Order: sequence, then C-alpha cells, then structure tokens
Amino acid sequence: MTDAPRVLTERRGDALLVTLNAPERRNAIDQQMVDALHRVLDDHWHDESLAALVLTGAGDKAFAAGADIAQLRQRTARDALKAINSGIFNRIEEFPAPVIAAIRGFALGGGCELAIACDLRVLGESARLGQPEVKLGIIPAAGGTYRLPRLIGLGRARELVYTGRMVDAQEALRIGLANVVVPDAEVVDRALAMAAEIAQNGRLAVRGAKRSLNALSRPGHESAIAFESSVQAMLFDSDDKKARMDAFLDKQKKN
Repeated sequence: MTDAPRVLTERRGDALLVTLNAPERRNAIDQQMVDALHRVLDDHWHDESLAALVLTGAGDKAFAAGADIAQLRQRTARDALKAINSGIFNRIEEFPAPVIAAIRGFALGGGCELAIACDLRVLGESARLGQPEVKLGIIPAAGGTYRLPRLIGLGRARELVYTGRMVDAQEALRIGLANVVVPDAEVVDRALAMAAEIAQNGRLAVRGAKRSLNALSRPGHESAIAFESSVQAMLFDSDDKKARMDAFLDKQKKN
C-alpha cells in the first residue's frame, strides 16, 4: 500500500485538475479516496474564480475501476444506509462549477457512477464503462439506477444494469454516455480545453445554468437516493453478495 496522497490537485488556468491517485489499484474508490475527494471539494466549493473542475485517474489503466471490493465485502446494511459513495458523488454533481470527467481505461461500478455524476465526459479510445454490480450480488447504488437512465434512457440503462456488460468508447458516444471521444493521449488536454471554453462565458451564468439543469432534470432526487440505499442495504447482508465477493477476491489473488 502506497503512502502517496489518494487525490492530487493542480490549478490549470481557470480549471482545477483533480487526479485519483492509486494507479497500482486501478484507482479503486476506497474510504481514503472518498475522504480525500471530500477535502478537495471543501477546499474549492466557494472558489468563484474556478470555471470548471477536471477529474481524471492516474495511469493509463483506469479512470476508476470501481469500489474497493475488499472494503465492500465488509460493509453491512448500516453502511449502505450511510450512502458512503453516493454522498461524495452527489456532492460532485452539486459542485457549483461544471465537473468534466477525463476517462482513460476502465470506469466500472463506482467508477462509472463517479463518471456519470460529472457534468461532461471526455473519453479516450481505451475507455470501457459499465455497471457490473449484479455480478457481485448488489446493485449500482451510488446513483447508477437513477443517473444512468437520465443519460442514456431507461431501456439502455436496464440492459447495462441487468447484464453488467461493459461498453467501449464508441458505443458510449453513440448512446449518450460520452460527450466526445479522442485518442488517449489527448483526453486530459481535451477536457481542459473544454474547461477553457466554459471559462469564456459568464461565471455566474454557467453556475446558475448548472443549478437550474440539476433542479429541473432530477425530480424526486432525494427519494431516489433513499430508495436505492434501502435496496442496497438489504443486499449487503445477503449470503449471495458475500459468496460472490469472496469468489471475486479469490480470483483476484490468483491472478
């Protein structure tokens, strides 16, 4: 386990570049990373000079390959009701300035939910997105069951959630899960260029537009969060969840 900071930040003109920094673990979203992201948001929430936040993952293997399964295996129904990952993703969605995800490699499970909590998504050609939670005996309960349908429609969301399959960058673009696809080497630069384009507009107007779009596009948001968490709480204590996560962790050790 590395002692390096879980999240790195760098000011790039009018944008803040935020990097998930656990490449040896494919930037898995564990409690330490959640805590670090909360601190970043706290530090910049009231920074009115900020035009946009660009979120990416260290290394070329993953944006975020999902939640830390070893930690997830230990979580109980009470933990599900705390909405640990859901809480940080909601804050990202509600961050005053637009948030742009710059995605290379895998964005699976919680990583995909993190991506769809962002306002915009720039994908590299290597990007692979999906919600494979059902394979582990749980559901995408950090916004996956209500944000995904808003982006790609209920029918496609049902397919991806029920099957747990991944989509590549071009399919993501076709179904509305991506805003643009570029070569991997250009992902962060393209996201920063998008941030610079946003910065040319009225800062207060853009922030007001984000608040309005959020409010008008998500009726019943609070009840959706509560319902999603209650279903996950039931599944977190199931024998099927424990058996499937044990099998996943055993396979991971062997590999």
